[in-house]
Amino acid sequence: MINLLITIIALGILITVHELGHFLMARALGVGIEKFSIGFGKPIFSFTRKGIDYRIAWIPLGGYVKMKGEDPEDTDADEALSFTKKVWWKRGLIAFSGPFANLVFGLLIFIISYMLPLTVEDHYPVVHEARGIWNGVFTPGDSIVSVNDKPVNGWYDFLGALSKEQQNKITLQRDSELRSFAVQPADLDSLYVSLLPLVSTRIGEVFSAMPAWKAGLRVGDVVLAVDSVEVDNWYSMRELIVSSPRDTVELKLRRGEQILSRGMKLSENPALGEQKMIGISQFQPVKSVHQFTPPQAVKNGISSTFGFIALNYAGLYKLILNPKQFGSSVGGPVMLASMSQQVGNKGFGYLLIFFASISLILMIMNLLPIPILDGGHIMFCLIEGVSGRPVPVKIQALLQRVGLTLLLLLMVFAFYSDISSLLMRFFAGRMP
Repeated sequence: MINLLITIIALGILITVHELGHFLMARALGVGIEKFSIGFGKPIFSFTRKGIDYRIAWIPLGGYVKMKGEDPEDTDADEALSFTKKVWWKRGLIAFSGPFANLVFGLLIFIISYMLPLTVEDHYPVVHEARGIWNGVFTPGDSIVSVNDKPVNGWYDFLGALSKEQQNKITLQRDSELRSFAVQPADLDSLYVSLLPLVSTRIGEVFSAMPAWKAGLRVGDVVLAVDSVEVDNWYSMRELIVSSPRDTVELKLRRGEQILSRGMKLSENPALGEQKMIGISQFQPVKSVHQFTPPQAVKNGISSTFGFIALNYAGLYKLILNPKQFGSSVGGPVMLASMSQQVGNKGFGYLLIFFASISLILMIMNLLPIPILDGGHIMFCLIEGVSGRPVPVKIQALLQRVGLTLLLLLMVFAFYSDISSLLMRFFAGRMP
């Protein structure tokens, strides 16, 4: 319940930022404002200042700014303050300003989060497999001790310590014996793709609403077999799941002293086409705390923001090409609360990163060219700018009703998805 409340408050802040973007741009372009509402429905709290009705309403799933003359049939509005009387590009800017506010807010939160101490997870610096030319240099079980005489604590710590500017000295331990050898900068790209760290089948994270989550798998469970085939490392386990000829998989697990069996339906990863998955991540036992400098935080914040946007638009494109994945890609506020709890367990910095991501998702979704969303309004404005005349009011109204119906159906489906996923996990947790 606390996580749900935190999620609702966070969503309220993100919605406020979005609507404030519309509000400020409308004021700057001389449009009159009648209402500024966070939430829909009957107001919990409201007050009027300078002719504007400010309110917080009961349904925290959005908000709105009601502008003078926004309804084309409103003939009483002062033309100088009327939204519909403004030139097309001004109306387009007002529609764009809400998503843009979410972009700026998400970017700032990303930067702030990177300035906070973040717990970084890593694997032990132990070799599982060496391929190609490196097969004769490394052997399974080698433990990396240092790079250029600097001790390393984890696998990615080892890779990150390698220099592309000078020759590297790698020291490893094999059968209680220390060995050192040199690696040239030109050979690093080959090294990166040829070495695999030792990774157990212990589960590090179970992603909300995914098949493993619905089947009741937990962090710390150890996978012993996939479809009766025993596994002792992550790579063989993953290969059996990804290459399964069926759309279901049966896992044998160890949880404490218990041996359990769990069956689950495989899901497809929208970002990777038809590749199968169950929604778990590797357990990374090495923990360290890292804090970036302000310049590093700005650089990481910018790259994370635009990388996240590009990744989501690519995912949307693949979802359009393969609509059957839509059902497994939709979640509602209950699932958001569950995800925020999982992320919050990693620390406050990661929780901020999560909500920065949600702010960017609000931007991405609102810019979709669907009537009733900001992207739909922008689309109408661009059509008017190109053609020289506005889209007829009747056509706009019809398309907006269609868009509203689709959004309501999407909301109902999201709640249904939330509840059915929670019930599946609840009953899975009662299984022996």
